[in-house]
Amino acid sequence: MSEPFDGTERSLGQLVASATAEMSALVHDEIALAKAEIRQDVKRGVMGGAAGIAAATVLLFSLPMLSFALAYGIQAWTGGHNGEGGWNLGWCFLLSFAANVLLAGLLGLVAYAKFRKVKPPEKSIASAKETAAMLQNVKPHPRPAGTAALTSGDRAPIVARSSA
Repeated sequence: MSEPFDGTERSLGQLVASATAEMSALVHDEIALAKAEIRQDVKRGVMGGAAGIAAATVLLFSLPMLSFALAYGIQAWTGGHNGEGGWNLGWCFLLSFAANVLLAGLLGLVAYAKFRKVKPPEKSIASAKETAAMLQNVKPHPRPAGTAALTSGDRAPIVARSSA
């Protein structure tokens, strides 16, 4: 025989309400956790991007120093370091410039080759063309014979809402 209800047990409705509230709180906590993780990843990405831009800027501004070092290195390599004169410094700078132009040309060819491999999104274009072709053949839905078009002074009939 079942024992009488002493008030410590909860009804089925109370259990369902409690479970629903706990599930709602769990979902909200999961969403808050996901937002926090995404926010942290975005901050890291922004900081990494800023550091990368700063590094690229420093590298860009150091390229003239590299050209000078290359020119003076060529002069030293050709005998200018021991007082024998070596090549004229003007020719060394010209050779340094030529090396930079050659490197830029090679990198440009690599970029051109990579860009040539980029193809238009053929599947998306075909799907868009197919949709456009289908929509061109669509005719407007005919109005019933008893319904005339509303003029600017007429009012549309009032329709009751299905959900109140």
